[in-house]
Amino acid sequence: MNGPNASSRQRARGHRPPARLPRKGTARGAGAHRADFAAIAGWVRMGSTALDLGCGDGSLLRYLRESRSVTGYGVEIDDERVLACVVNGVSVIQGDLERGLSDFEDRSFDYVILSQTLQAVRNNERVIREMLRVGREGIVTFPNFGYWKNRLQVLAGYTPVSENLPYQWFETPNVHLCTIDDFERFCAAHRVEILERKVLTRGRTVNFLPNLLGSLAVYRFQRA
Repeated sequence: MNGPNASSRQRARGHRPPARLPRKGTARGAGAHRADFAAIAGWVRMGSTALDLGCGDGSLLRYLRESRSVTGYGVEIDDERVLACVVNGVSVIQGDLERGLSDFEDRSFDYVILSQTLQAVRNNERVIREMLRVGREGIVTFPNFGYWKNRLQVLAGYTPVSENLPYQWFETPNVHLCTIDDFERFCAAHRVEILERKVLTRGRTVNFLPNLLGSLAVYRFQRA
């Protein structure tokens, strides 16, 4: 694993980058392990390396370290969450993932993870391209906007609010909500090969009509 360069290490010591990513649509590691943690851990090889983008308080990396002996870094822009990573014993770099991952060399990590952050990223195409440059594989999780409860709220004339989309329309950081079908169409158009998919609702796997009955999607992918 190639570590960050000098500029990254400087930011990790607390120098704040000039731009801020919106706060995520779902809190990262707010005390209990999220349903997608186990799905991600099931795909990650023992002793591998990972870069967690928008890592929040570092709970996912800590979980992977304890369950799969994973080593790596988190990237987070929020001051309080960076401090929480330090408390959790997670190596963290303070930076804006929207500006790219130029601090990291090609194929520096086995996995680059974007967990429940995709919907808050403004330039999804660039971020996923950078994920697949820096990592051998990418893993993303996101709330499925096509979930039936979300559709009902839209039909009723309201912006959906749910466990995975907890914000009201006037305070949401989410800028690019998508459905499972949307994401798979994006991958096909951008030469991204989907290796595995898991769709969840309340922690249970959904196999039948996942774009309708699944509330949370988890994907593992690589360059086509």
